[in-house]
Amino acid sequence: MKVWKCAKFLKKDKNIDMITKSYINYIYKYGPINDLIRKYNISPNDIYKLNQYTANRIAGLIILYLANDKKRLNDIVLKYNTNDLLVSEVTPEIEGYIER
Repeated sequence: MKVWKCAKFLKKDKNIDMITKSYINYIYKYGPINDLIRKYNISPNDIYKLNQYTANRIAGLIILYLANDKKRLNDIVLKYNTNDLLVSEVTPEIEGYIER
């Protein structure tokens, strides 16, 4: 059985910390999550837990990507490519993208 480990940030990894926080804001800041928070009266503590969980996962993916660890990235894809679909179809969305 594979064991998931947490990575601790070193001083040189502060750019990963900044990138991760920026991605969390990009994903959640103006999306439908705000409507869900209001609709279901989600507490600030629960919002923080969700954001922290997502940030930790994104940071892990960034570290694996920067380390060019394709095997572990592929392991994640294989583990989570299940029939328990959380989304129906993925449509890439990039803010500020301009087609040339």
